[in-house]
Parts: sequence; structure tokens; C-alpha cells
Amino acid sequence: MSNPAEPTSPFNIEPALTALAAALHGEGPAVEFTIGDDGALVVGHLETPGCDDAVAVVRTSGSTGTPKATVLTVESLAASSMATALALKGEGQWLLALPVQYVAGIQVLVRSLFAGTRPWVMDMSGGFTPEAFTAAALELTDKIRLTSLVPTQLQRLLDAPSAETLAVLRRFNAVLLGGAPAPASLLAAARQAGVRVVTTYGSAETSGGCVYDGFPLEGVSVRVEQDGRILLGGDTIAAGYLESPEDTASFFEEDGVRWYRTSDLGSIDDDGRLTVLGRADDVIISGGLKLSAARVQDELEKYDGVAAAFVAGVPSIEWGQAVAAYVALEDQVSGPDARGAGAVLEQEWRRTLGVLAPKTVLVASALLMLPNGKPDRLAMTSELNALHQGK
Repeated sequence: MSNPAEPTSPFNIEPALTALAAALHGEGPAVEFTIGDDGALVVGHLETPGCDDAVAVVRTSGSTGTPKATVLTVESLAASSMATALALKGEGQWLLALPVQYVAGIQVLVRSLFAGTRPWVMDMSGGFTPEAFTAAALELTDKIRLTSLVPTQLQRLLDAPSAETLAVLRRFNAVLLGGAPAPASLLAAARQAGVRVVTTYGSAETSGGCVYDGFPLEGVSVRVEQDGRILLGGDTIAAGYLESPEDTASFFEEDGVRWYRTSDLGSIDDDGRLTVLGRADDVIISGGLKLSAARVQDELEKYDGVAAAFVAGVPSIEWGQAVAAYVALEDQVSGPDARGAGAVLEQEWRRTLGVLAPKTVLVASALLMLPNGKPDRLAMTSELNALHQGK
């Protein structure tokens, strides 16, 4: 049960830091951050029965269903913060450019508290813009400068960047990039621009990113089951889901190491590098063939003019499931032009991609996104299904 919460200024992070510090020291209840109807940050306090060392409750993104309330403890957050500092070869000052109600945002505050540094909060009242990011980055004073972004944000920063934006990006010792798979073209553009990007893999259940550039952080274990499912283990793993013992039992296990069973498929090479191959539920069975949505998406994003793509299976009387794609083009189109562009792409991909070709293509100016920067899979799948059934 949540106690009454007092709203604070969206740019005054002090109440959030104070509440987190108290919880980390065992001097206050677990906190949950939400955003009020007026856009202000709300610091709430939660009871966590059976988990006395709970620090924060973070809702999962809900990109594929109902969000789950994940309980992060002193141990999991401390282990994550220490492992991150080791991986980045030092602690420093963080720029908060992500919503604080999600794990990547909370971790910026937690890492700052452990490091004894003051985070700087980006003004996002006008949304995420290169101008606002650049202005915030210029306020950082520590020699070691760090931030966390999602691919959509980095893409905006690197689209025709100003000299000042490039300069502040290059001053970051590390730009952690997570929340969604980063296109190879984006990573190449970042390297060419001299931006030190570190790709991260993890979730609220693992206290945020716990695999950097394919390799697990210190104290983190990774294994892949026979069915290809990725399991992440170690001290960074959350206590479980609040008031949801069934889900906790389904996704968490203990065998001397605490494990979280992800919804992703992957492989580990001889060097120990993890490659995430896509979601386990992303297999599309169309006409008796098993197709990987992630592989189809990768093929579509190789085409000139395609900025990003989302691929899903939609019900089909003829095929059982049909491959459908929500495509964002570099040149924005809308209305009849978008419908025409979608038809042209369908024909082109049938000719060049064979069985991987989507049978329905919806063209838009951008992918639909959740507030935390992840693709809104449910919303895009719903639109694709409606378009396919209307054919």
C-alpha cells in the first residue's frame, strides 16, 4: 500500500535523492517514483512485506503486457553500482536524461549517491531535444562524465548534430545505451563521431544493465538454456515482484545463485560474449515456417531510407500468422503517400527477401514509443493487425 505522496518540481531532484538515500541506509521505506497529471515528479513510499531491505519499486515497461512492480534491494543496487564503476573504470558525475520512474533513471541517482557526486537533471519539459541535452551537458563539472540514453535519443543527437552537441557528446567518458537493441548503423555513426558508447543489456529485474558490450559485469553470471532462453544471475538480481508470488516463482529461481529468467533468446561465443537474438515470443510461424521477427527487422533496416522497423506476427486465415512490419522512413511521409510507400515496400521486399518478406507494411514518420524510450510493441502490433485484417 502506498502512503500519501507529495509532488515536487520535475527539475528538483532533491526529494528523490533524499528518499533514496534514506532507503539505502535503512532509515526509510522503499520508494516509487511516478509522474503526476501535472507532469511533476511524485515521490511515493511503499510497504514491501517480506523484504525488509527493499530500496525501490520499479514498474517494468509494460511493452508486452501489464507492468510488474519489481522490488530492488540494497544488495542488488549496491552490487550493480559497484560493478558499473569497475566496468567504467571510475565514478563520476551523471547526467539524468531518462525518466526517473524507470530503472535506468533511478540508477543514475543511485550511482550518484554511491559516488558522492551531484547528478545534473536535463530539462525535458519540451521533450528530448539536442539543444536541451547540450545545455544540460555543459553544466557538468566533474572530469568523469557519464549518462544513460536509449537508441532513439542518441539517434536524435547524431542526426545533423551541431558542433557544440558533438563536443559535449565526446566529453562523456561513457554513454550507456540500452532499453532497446541499437541498430548497427547507429553504433557505427557514434564511433565515427568519436562518442564512447557502451551497449547495455538488462532490465528492472537485474537492477538495470548488467551486460556491457556483450560481457557480464563483475559478479554477474549468464547462461543460455537448451531452448535458447537467456538467464542472468548474481547479486544484482531483484527480490521479485511486489504482491505477485506467481510471477516471482515463474521468473526467478535460486540454486546458490539468484537467477532471473528473461524473455529473450541468445547465444554465448567461445570468448564469453552474449549475443541477444530476440524475444522468445518473437518467433512467427507463417505457412509452417518459423521466422525470427528480429532477423526480419534486421533485414528491413539494411535498406536505404529505412530509419527503423518493428516486426510482428499478426493472425492470418491463409498463413496462420503473417509477417507484418511497422516501418519508419528517413524521409517523412503521411496520409496517401504513406500508404503508397507501404505498398511499394511490400512489392520490393517480396522480390528481394522471399519468405522473410512482410505481407503487410505500415509506413510512419517514427515508431511508436513508450515514455522510457522502448518501442510500444502492443500499440504497433494492434495497428498492424487492423491494417492486415482490413486488406
